[in-house]
Amino acid sequence: MTEPEMITVMVVDDHPIWREGVARDLTERGLTVVATAADADAAVRIAAAARPRVVLMDLNLDGTSGVRAIEGILQKLPETRILVLSASGEHTDVLEAVKAGATGYLLKSAGADELLAAVQRTAEGFPVFTPGLAGLVLGEYRRLAGESDGPAVPALTERETEVLRLVAKGLTARQIGERLVLSHRTVESHVQSTLRKLQMHNRAQLVRYAIERGLAGD
Repeated sequence: MTEPEMITVMVVDDHPIWREGVARDLTERGLTVVATAADADAAVRIAAAARPRVVLMDLNLDGTSGVRAIEGILQKLPETRILVLSASGEHTDVLEAVKAGATGYLLKSAGADELLAAVQRTAEGFPVFTPGLAGLVLGEYRRLAGESDGPAVPALTERETEVLRLVAKGLTARQIGERLVLSHRTVESHVQSTLRKLQMHNRAQLVRYAIERGLAGD
């Protein structure tokens, strides 16, 4: 049996006790914490060297901006996924983080098991939000899409759109195949076709596209 791919994580928080506690909890649950950082500048610099698969990011970093850190990390490491872990559930904070490139947003009230599951899902490229925040993000992207006069995007077939909706909901190719009565190879074929049409490279980009177009909540 093939060993599961190792998930490497970086924890960014300006409170040392919280930062080290989260790092310890994730390590005890089988993840590999490759680095920690306390402010935005250090986060960008250290992430570029450590190249984590997931960055667990607070937003208020000792006077510096977690949003700025998200943007800086993704400029250097576009394939890295950012999961915000914040005490703030303010709508402006959530939307700014997602617009900067965060894959998901979790409140610090989350338990250890919930956090572990969120990091694992984020590593797989799926959006993860504390209940109630996903609807906020979808609503905002729908509003922006309605106001946008941007260039037309390539047309997807009805089946490709159907598969894309289910990818955005977090289903695997096998699960999608079972729901649509297709082989998982056919599902993957539709996913690859959609990637080519949209000039994207991975499922994470597809999920973000689906969120922006309001497809993930249908």
